[in-house]
Amino acid sequence: MRRVVEPELMLAPEQASAYADADFADSDNRFVARFVELFGKSLHGEIIDLGCGPGNITLRMSTAYPECLITGIEGAPNMLEIARNRAEQVSGSEGRMQFLQVTLPDRLLAGRGAVAVVSNSLLHHLHDPQVLWRSLMDIGAPGAAVLVADLRRPESSRRAREIVDNYARQASGILRDDYYNSLLAAFEVEEVVGQLENAGLTSLTARTVDDRYLEVSGRLPSRAMSI
Repeated sequence: MRRVVEPELMLAPEQASAYADADFADSDNRFVARFVELFGKSLHGEIIDLGCGPGNITLRMSTAYPECLITGIEGAPNMLEIARNRAEQVSGSEGRMQFLQVTLPDRLLAGRGAVAVVSNSLLHHLHDPQVLWRSLMDIGAPGAAVLVADLRRPESSRRAREIVDNYARQASGILRDDYYNSLLAAFEVEEVVGQLENAGLTSLTARTVDDRYLEVSGRLPSRAMSI
């Protein structure tokens, strides 16, 4: 099945509300646990969450890495407003967590020297996937830890509908529609491997996780690169 792109930003207020109200705790916790499994907890510096949405991963990374500055990057203002409001409710988060409204690519982010860059469910939104891989190299320090998780495109639209029915039967209509469209817009693992090769990021590994997801992990090249 060919990829069918979707809008890069979730700009509708009702989309932001739907995602903020949904319970993604299990998958969000697994993401952070996987990062800790891969890279440990002895990090010091800035960790950047690309495409942070309403801040689910950002807030959890802040708890897991209290000595780091956690920066959420998001282009949709309604999502960012929710993330900032949530952060204000976290005791002691001032000075340890921040959110920036940025639409990738943005050269103003270059040279931040982040010790880690994470991204959950951003890749499938991008019309040009190289935007993400170039941003990693611009933002991350040489050797920075990287964890990217995203959907995998199924073999057919029928299979995509089955996945929605299996995993999002009780979700709202907005979330079900977005989930279906995101599956059609996602990449296959083989495509991501090619993207990494084209970007010069062969130090990162792409793998299948389950029937819906893929993962890219590893460290940026020890020498800074930019394309």
